[in-house]
Amino acid sequence: MNPEKKNDDEAYDPFMGVDKGSVLQEKRIFNESPINPRKCCHLITKILYLLGQGQTFTKTEATDLFFATTMLFQSTDVNLRRMVYLVLKELLPLAEDVIIVISCLTKDMNSKTDLYRANAIRVLCKINDVAMLGQAERYLKQAIVDREAYVASAALVSGMHLMKGSPAGVDIVKRWFSEVQSAVKSKSTMVQYHALGLLHQIKRNDRLAVSKLVSEMTRSPVRSHYAHCLLIRYTCQVLEDESDDTERGRLYDYLESCLRHKSEVVIYEAARGICGLRTVSSKELTPAVAVLQMFLSSPKASLRFAAVRTLNKVASTHPLSVTVCNPDMENLIGDVNRSIATLAITALLKTGAETTVDRLMKQITNFINDISDEFKIVVVDAIKTLCLKYKQKHRTLMTSLANMLRDEGGYQYKKAIVDAMLTIIAALPEAKEPGLAHLCEFIEDCEFTQLSTRVLNLLGREGPTTSSPSKYIRYIYNRLTLESANVRAAALSALAKFALGLPALRPSISILLSRCLHDSDDEVRDRATLYLRLLQQDQDLAQTLILDSLPVPLDNLERCLKEYAANPSAQPFDIAVVPVTPIAPEPSELLRSKYGSSQGFSPVFKPDADRPAAAQLPAIPELAALGPVFKSSAPQQLTESETEYVVNCVKHIFAEHVVFQFNCTNTLDAQVLENVVVKMDASSAPGFRVEWELEASSLVYGVPGAAYVCASHDPEAYPTGSFGNVLKFQVKDVDPATGEADETGYEDQYPLDNLDVTVADYMKKTYCTSFKDEWAALGEDNELVEIFALSTMKSLKDAVNEIIDFLGMQACDKTEVVPPKRTKHILLLSGSFVDGNAPALVRIRMKMDDSAPGVSMELTVRSTSPLASRLLSSAF
Repeated sequence: MNPEKKNDDEAYDPFMGVDKGSVLQEKRIFNESPINPRKCCHLITKILYLLGQGQTFTKTEATDLFFATTMLFQSTDVNLRRMVYLVLKELLPLAEDVIIVISCLTKDMNSKTDLYRANAIRVLCKINDVAMLGQAERYLKQAIVDREAYVASAALVSGMHLMKGSPAGVDIVKRWFSEVQSAVKSKSTMVQYHALGLLHQIKRNDRLAVSKLVSEMTRSPVRSHYAHCLLIRYTCQVLEDESDDTERGRLYDYLESCLRHKSEVVIYEAARGICGLRTVSSKELTPAVAVLQMFLSSPKASLRFAAVRTLNKVASTHPLSVTVCNPDMENLIGDVNRSIATLAITALLKTGAETTVDRLMKQITNFINDISDEFKIVVVDAIKTLCLKYKQKHRTLMTSLANMLRDEGGYQYKKAIVDAMLTIIAALPEAKEPGLAHLCEFIEDCEFTQLSTRVLNLLGREGPTTSSPSKYIRYIYNRLTLESANVRAAALSALAKFALGLPALRPSISILLSRCLHDSDDEVRDRATLYLRLLQQDQDLAQTLILDSLPVPLDNLERCLKEYAANPSAQPFDIAVVPVTPIAPEPSELLRSKYGSSQGFSPVFKPDADRPAAAQLPAIPELAALGPVFKSSAPQQLTESETEYVVNCVKHIFAEHVVFQFNCTNTLDAQVLENVVVKMDASSAPGFRVEWELEASSLVYGVPGAAYVCASHDPEAYPTGSFGNVLKFQVKDVDPATGEADETGYEDQYPLDNLDVTVADYMKKTYCTSFKDEWAALGEDNELVEIFALSTMKSLKDAVNEIIDFLGMQACDKTEVVPPKRTKHILLLSGSFVDGNAPALVRIRMKMDDSAPGVSMELTVRSTSPLASRLLSSAF
């Protein structure tokens, strides 16, 4: 071949050699007179290319480029002006002193050229300074109701971007409510679509307002097909939360009526929405499935793909409803679009009979390498479902998964296969050894560290219990010589578990561990030293540290160890004092970094009060006399996050009192709140008495403060109940020019959500080293037994999760995990009670009976505190 001809055929890259330095030098062409539009457009393209490639400009460089670009407003060339708007949108967040462009944009917003008006609006809404933006607010309002659809859509979309910015931007957009509501009735397809989206975004934090919006819109015709699709999505969201059966029925009827719409887009969106409802029944699915079945034979590839993808998802939850579509999906197996064929086959795998599995798997194998990883993951999920459904086919299907592991693919694809194999191994005991063998072969040539460590952890846990455990040691030891430090550390832990579980192999494994004492990585050396010492000297401790998982979060343990080291004690450190629940970070540091100062800041306490940090509470004189804090709850939101006053509450539990700390934030920059206090109504919380209230003296914009309320109760009773709450304060308006608040104000109040005190507030999670021994130590004399029925529970797993959350105790011996298809289960819980930190243990025997709904259970409590036993045994 002629080399000159070859060079002519090579692709030309117009951005070859483009760099930031040359672009900054070339910007002088923006100042030329007359302006050369072609050269300027070419340079702006280079700037956009660099920004798109992730090139960073300093504040000074971005500002210089920004001001140079603003000179191009003198040109009337339409193409150049469009490029100017594009580059200004990218440079605005980076540049400083952007006020110069305001006048140019304002002028363009009043132009007779629609292109200028629409793009000027888009650029203007990129300005970070909301005060500057407020100057043009009236132009934005006018644009929303402009007769030109292009301009109105630009204003509405810009409003959506502002809603995602600062709280001040949200406040500005909320003031456009009436204009946006008018735009919803526009005859323009896109304007109606964008207006509905912005209207929903304004109301999204008010569930009642969203429900009302959907109810109104579904009763009136919507012209825009795009708006119709958006309304269907909002309707599905409301349907999920709607408790009124009449309204639910009306909304479902609306969705079903959309299945007869003249637009295919609306029909598909309605079918997809019905299929995606969590509580949909087989009867309600029927019309949606019928529509999707019709789309399967459409000549349009997009409709076939959309229909088969939706049916594939439905097949996982309602396979019988999709079975009627099997003949049509059989026809799609040979579709020229491999994505459609893949989805059709996987849907057939989920709904077909056992006799069709081999044939379908053979067809998948023919083109599995021709599809993307996204669709390969769909195939993996279908194979996993099949394996759990037809257990006799597990060898064939796991072999298919193993073959897919050896093929090329990315991390997510390989992770999906490993996850599927782990699920199958956990569910099918007969699949354990074949599965481990396949995974051993996989880690011999695995390029992903996380997957190698997961497989090694599985080998260490399951390998010693197999019929021939020694064969796995070779695969594990290979990782010690061939892999990275993280994988070597995981391999050491796996070998230690083999040594502990198989005494006959312990001497040989100890030799392998000793070879790692001089490893180049310190963690590998430390692990080898620890495991050798434990295996040689203390078998019981080795059992706890090697086989059992750490009972507390590492971050909690580290903090408590640091505190113990800083305040030495004659008593040895006890892991039982480490909180089981994660400890939140210090909020004071977060607030200082956000607001730059701690002035006016009342500390927000950590979720777990058994840390010494709770000693901050006695610094408040009114709280100092209440004694030590037993526990503090996690903050509970009492308002929506986007409201004008954001309030959350932390409950501090004392021996005879509950202190409610209300953390309040004023999000209105035009107001200062003074004498802020929370009035609590204890009428629905019998047994409590509100003793005193402590107000927050002042709440300025953006700086949190705290108000406190103390409620007492009888020391011989620990009541539960619900408190009503109202935030009361004095409002003083702030002059935006001077920043000074008025001397006089007016009284106002703001309703807050109710606040519950529950059994879990009086219990603290504690780690139990041996439930059996501690249960026996408490003895039958401290035992109470009660029988309950949880009629609303649909499974043992749901019941276990509900009970753990309700009692606020720690699950022991991994009893929080319910094996599949079990009708009986025993849940073991440990904790300490507020009455003198008394230990409390709970054993719950649960059973599901087909003859009666729900879960029946026997609850047995043992505690040194009779109050704890009575409270827990009467909790349900």
